[in-house]
Amino acid sequence: MPIVIAVIVLLILVFSLKVVQQQTEWVVERLGKYKKTWGAGLHFLVPVFDRIAKKVTLKEQVLDSPPQPVITKDNVTMQIDTVVYFKVFDAKLFTYGAVNPISALSNLTATTLRNIVGELELDDTLTSRDTINGKMTDILDSATDQWGIKVNRVELKNIIPPAEIQNAMEKQMKAERDRRETLLEAEGHKAAVITRAEGDKQAMILAAEGERDARIARAEGEAKAILLAKQAEADGLAALKSAGVDGAVLELKKYEALVAMSNGKASKIIVPTDAVDMAKSNVMFSETTGIGDVTEPAPAAAKVKKSDPCCD
Repeated sequence: MPIVIAVIVLLILVFSLKVVQQQTEWVVERLGKYKKTWGAGLHFLVPVFDRIAKKVTLKEQVLDSPPQPVITKDNVTMQIDTVVYFKVFDAKLFTYGAVNPISALSNLTATTLRNIVGELELDDTLTSRDTINGKMTDILDSATDQWGIKVNRVELKNIIPPAEIQNAMEKQMKAERDRRETLLEAEGHKAAVITRAEGDKQAMILAAEGERDARIARAEGEAKAILLAKQAEADGLAALKSAGVDGAVLELKKYEALVAMSNGKASKIIVPTDAVDMAKSNVMFSETTGIGDVTEPAPAAAKVKKSDPCCD
């Protein structure tokens, strides 16, 4: 008998030893009243008198609420679902603060979302996700302190407007894309025209500059050629003058120039005035002296023998 009692006592002691896991807290009651909260480690539970009221995890949890209808300020009904990230910071408050804290948090999230979105119009709701998330986080975190819950953040997962609103938004986005495409094409065409005009302008400027440089080069070449010709003529005259050439030689040179001019195919010959005077004087000299006259004399006319009537 004592052995049986000893075995029973040993079993009670063994089952009374409890090990609490990390990031977990157990709420212990004694005779129906809160006694203490056990943290991670080994604990002894008094049989019959003590019991485990609730095991609470301290890890961060996620509350994924299903889509729910929300009416905006401009009377548009949308389907919005939320995700709430929270964790329990006080196991005692979480156990005794609400009958079902998770359900209470879900309902509080839905009502808070309706209140916030109800103050916004459709466009503001679609473009103010961060604002809505921040307001909901602040409101839920403040309201759930008495439940031992810390709300870290709230995210709007999906915002689904009615089908007709979606169609109108798609048409609006398509029109906006078409407008941007047309604007980009116009800007591209404008840039191309400006670039082409700039290119044509530069080409005309370069062509004009090239023509100007060519004319300047030709003019400079002609001027240099004329200068060289005049210089050569001057050098020739200076050489003749230094050689003491008399007027006869100069007259001979003029004759040679006239002969050279007459050998060409020109239909007109321009004779200098002094050359004409010289030719006239030479002709008069030739006719007077007979020198230089190469024209053969005309043959003498045959004498006609007259008949003699007395003798014939």
